[in-house]
Amino acid sequence: QVQLVESGGGLVQAGGSLRLSCVASGLTFSNYAINWFRRAPGKERESVAGISRSGARVRYADSVKGRFTISRDSAKRTVYLQMNSLKPEDMAVYYCAADLVVSESVSLSDYDMDYWGKGTLVTVSS
Repeated sequence: QVQLVESGGGLVQAGGSLRLSCVASGLTFSNYAINWFRRAPGKERESVAGISRSGARVRYADSVKGRFTISRDSAKRTVYLQMNSLKPEDMAVYYCAADLVVSESVSLSDYDMDYWGKGTLVTVSS
């Protein structure tokens, strides 16, 4: 069955960095755009970033532009989220999600996602 497994979360001080990983199995990796979402305590889930199936296109939420970088390694079936200059408001559970696509499109809508991981917690101390 399809599995998306996130890792790399943890506790970091404000201004620090973390790299999250999402390893996919059970699907044809090259057919899926991959996204990162997050849900902070008491808030709605929100999009963070997305990368097209080839990696040629990326999109970011305005709140993370210039600080976060999404990338993918097809050989490792892994998508990364490099998070720099972390702020307390970045604290959340981060989820990766897979979107079956037929083009290089990147949707930031959670309604378009077909599969979800269970999440990894990022805690940012001030």
